[in-house]
Amino acid sequence: MAKLYLIPTSIHDEGQSQDIPESVSRIVQGLRIFIVEEEKTARRYLKSLFKDFPLREAIFFVYNEHHLAGEALKILDEIGARDCGLLSEAGAPCVADPGNQIVLEAHRRGAEVVPLVGPSAILLALMSSGLNGQRFCFHGYLPKDKNERIRALQGLEQRSWQDRETQIFMEAPYRNESLLNDVFSFCDKDTWLCIACDLCGANQFIKTMTIERWRENMPSVDKRPTLFLLEKRKRT
Repeated sequence: MAKLYLIPTSIHDEGQSQDIPESVSRIVQGLRIFIVEEEKTARRYLKSLFKDFPLREAIFFVYNEHHLAGEALKILDEIGARDCGLLSEAGAPCVADPGNQIVLEAHRRGAEVVPLVGPSAILLALMSSGLNGQRFCFHGYLPKDKNERIRALQGLEQRSWQDRETQIFMEAPYRNESLLNDVFSFCDKDTWLCIACDLCGANQFIKTMTIERWRENMPSVDKRPTLFLLEKRKRT
């Protein structure tokens, strides 16, 4: 492999091409080999960037959470010494994304890894939260089981207090309200919570308040892509 380009994608359906810098678009336009999570989504994204993109010339290798790490070797063996791009389903590749195994194998082979500029929902949410951006941790999805989820939330709250660290997590959109009910019921009233919803979309909603104030202003986040940021700190 000559170069592996890490290609960002829009994080909201309404964003598409306007979220992606022109410099990135130019590089993508010259590529014909792509490693993707889902081929259908990748084709739609390329078409949104360039109406005349020659999709018939493009070669797609699918690599997602259902594949074993060893399959990354087979994909890169087949690509050989050719430039290719790694596409995430949304946002920045390899951040809350299985593509890191592809990148690690590329490094092992001595390939040049080239990250490209684009949106990352996690960083956009953190930037706009007002919470601690010096120390933070992303946990992905919390447990589905209610009792385990409650213990996880209380553990994150305690960790935030002890380490002075912002805790970032998410949920499947249809379970957002169930998660929030647990946050409001079992977290301390003075803990700060940022809810960042529909980032980069027309209905974008970002707000940070204490749990006590959130209880009086229940947001509507049902079936909306959302990130939650929690920080327990001393009162100032």
